[in-house]
Amino acid sequence: MGVGTKIIVATDSWHGSVEWCKAFEGSLPDTLFFPWDDSGEPVGADYAIVWRPAPTLFVRETRLRAVFNLGAGIDSLVGLPELPADLPIVRLEDAGMAEQMVEYVVYGLLRASREFSAYEAQQRAGEWSGLPPVNRSHWPVGVMGLGVIGERVARAVVRLGYPVAGWARRAREIPGAQVYVGAEQLPAFLARTRVLVNLLPLTPETDSILNRENLERLMPQAYLINVARGQHLVEQDLLDLLASGRFAGALLDVFRSEPLPQSHPFWKHPAITVTPHISAITLREDAVNQIVNKIGKLKQGLPISGRVSREHGY
Repeated sequence: MGVGTKIIVATDSWHGSVEWCKAFEGSLPDTLFFPWDDSGEPVGADYAIVWRPAPTLFVRETRLRAVFNLGAGIDSLVGLPELPADLPIVRLEDAGMAEQMVEYVVYGLLRASREFSAYEAQQRAGEWSGLPPVNRSHWPVGVMGLGVIGERVARAVVRLGYPVAGWARRAREIPGAQVYVGAEQLPAFLARTRVLVNLLPLTPETDSILNRENLERLMPQAYLINVARGQHLVEQDLLDLLASGRFAGALLDVFRSEPLPQSHPFWKHPAITVTPHISAITLREDAVNQIVNKIGKLKQGLPISGRVSREHGY
């Protein structure tokens, strides 16, 4: 009896591909999972499950019906010239990442508004001195990017009592938050924001959007939380604004070069907190359940959510 479905799993390492295959084993009837091997032969896969795959995957496997990305960001995938133009791409919509992102952003927001870095400096100096209590109205938060994760973040910050606004490509409603739409409303969105949270997808339009021109539009003593892509931020512009005293600080989880080079000035800057791209990590069980459910629907000819628009890049 022949195997009904073949799925190839290709991550950025052989070990990772093997581990994901083990996670998927037995999840779908009449299905075989194959780890990607750079020197292997074609397996005639029906679907691919990938994270930063080798471009040759799409040259070797010519029968693919869809490719599932093991993450919400698909910028490293859509830029591959080997990727067939008509091959559907499906991204993860949450897979446990939203709650992690909420926690990370709330940590950054409270670190800024409650001035915990100042208390850390006082501890090192052996100084006991309380600072004025926080007035949330002085710390309006702006969330750039209102996808599944961005909307969850905005709703969570609303619940904390901070003024919240979002900026997105399309109009939408988030209870308790004002939503700004499109390039024409970006200046107004930035002007009312003191804590800027970047959750945008990386596209040609959003590359380097966190530049001096836009960052200077923020309220005085603004704070940046970048949890999207390092390519969104013009790093020297942030350093210049911090040096000028115009900017208060930043919590950065993503960088143009990763791992962040040891010589990079971000490491030792007193107003910058660096984390190694850990704000929201795909949870394996959640990802497996989501992808298995969607493959099951595709095999039945049913519609699925999470399909990527090549035109918009997400």
